[in-house]
Amino acid sequence: MDLRRLAVFAAALAAGWWSRGAEASIHTYDREPFREVGNAFLLSGGSEGIVADGADPAAPASSFIKFVNVTFWRTPEAAESHAKMAHSTGLVQAILFEVVDRDNIGGSAYGGQRSICCTPDLAKLEGCKQGEVIRRPSSDDPDWPFVLDTHFSANHLSVKLEDEPVRITKTGMYNLFFISCDPKLRGLTMSGKTIWKNPGGYLPGRMAPLMKFYVLMSLAYLLVMIVWFSQYVRFWRDILPIQNWITLIIALGLFEMTLWYFEYLNFNSSGVRPVGITTWVVTVGAIRKTVSRLLILSISMGYGVVRPTLGGLTSKVLLLGLTYFLASELLDIAENVGTINDISGKARLFLVLPDAFLDAFLILWIFTSLSRTLEKLQARRSSVKLDIYRKFTNALAVSVIASVAWIGYEVYFKATDPFSERWQSAWIITAFWDVLAFVLLLVICYLWAPSQSSQRYAYSGEAADDDDEESQSLTKGDGEVGMVKIDKDRNAGVSSAFGLEDEAEEDKRE
Repeated sequence: MDLRRLAVFAAALAAGWWSRGAEASIHTYDREPFREVGNAFLLSGGSEGIVADGADPAAPASSFIKFVNVTFWRTPEAAESHAKMAHSTGLVQAILFEVVDRDNIGGSAYGGQRSICCTPDLAKLEGCKQGEVIRRPSSDDPDWPFVLDTHFSANHLSVKLEDEPVRITKTGMYNLFFISCDPKLRGLTMSGKTIWKNPGGYLPGRMAPLMKFYVLMSLAYLLVMIVWFSQYVRFWRDILPIQNWITLIIALGLFEMTLWYFEYLNFNSSGVRPVGITTWVVTVGAIRKTVSRLLILSISMGYGVVRPTLGGLTSKVLLLGLTYFLASELLDIAENVGTINDISGKARLFLVLPDAFLDAFLILWIFTSLSRTLEKLQARRSSVKLDIYRKFTNALAVSVIASVAWIGYEVYFKATDPFSERWQSAWIITAFWDVLAFVLLLVICYLWAPSQSSQRYAYSGEAADDDDEESQSLTKGDGEVGMVKIDKDRNAGVSSAFGLEDEAEEDKRE
């Protein structure tokens, strides 16, 4: 394909994706303006993955795109320039094509001009019809790309496109554009809606696998909740503060996955995605991610194990949590609320950067605090606690490495698939982060499981565990623990950007 022609069509796709997003698989347009792209006026109608209709051709279509009350409006000036008795006074074309056929739309560059519409010179070169979109038949089906013409009559201000369903017989990523090649139709707008449907419902093809995924994740969280809560009730007298926070995160995870499933179920059955419901689901997810990160940070600081409270660091930890919640909430709202089309790269980058920066800051603070906590445990010769924290550190290190590797893969995936041709596997990008968070939660649940000996390993300001007794498991140890006087903690570490001065001062107070 000519590079300049590729550039103009990429610009057309970009113009469509950056336009006002659709609210659901029922795409609604409210006097949406056409944009000038090359020598055409263009408006994106949507972009979705659709699974082929495998039903009998004589049966009603189960996969289709339907136009409903789509009306085009031109300016009064454009209408008045035509006589009342004129027949065809302006053409608007609806172009529906599979993304693999994008090369079949638009002509080669001529005289340095990038062209979507057929010009007099291109009509001679390519045999296209002047004033219409350049279209070449697909090698798989000569009827595609699908073109539906609508003509203005006389000096009427508006014209309605025929309400016609287009049956989808081939699985693929489909794009819909409304294009006018008439220079007199500058200022054209459109209202109405289009309905996009898959065999399984209205859920877009790239989102459909996530509905089953959220069912599995809900069941996984439910199983963890049952096991954890049974232990929690059994040993409720020995519960540590950290274990209360773990219980909250398990409950939030179960609630979030269940809400996502029902949100997708409603979307699939109705074709609309209410902003209020989606915002509520996104907010629960942002709370869960924030509380999870603060729990990991608190554990890394030795909360409840080597120190009773976070002391002067509490306000800083809470401020960081609030900031992270806001950044995560804004990013998730932009990606999920009110749109099923990808948001533009610039908009997403603007929202991703704060979230990524805060995650990096948290990781640095977590590992810095873990290093100090391990030093304290080594100084106290707390072998069992030290073993638990070493396992926790290893699990965190593996999760960070996996995160960095997956981010690299995600960048590669999106950079090599600008037109979403691999849409059927795109759901894995989202699912990975939920699976990683769940696995890390399982590790924490295993290391800090409720038991009859939980309080034995909690913070004690005047005593440390004897080496022989600490050789018992955190979750299975028996017997009484002798109390011996310990030396004061050494005042280790230098002050840093993570508030280690406050941490040192808290150590002195202990």
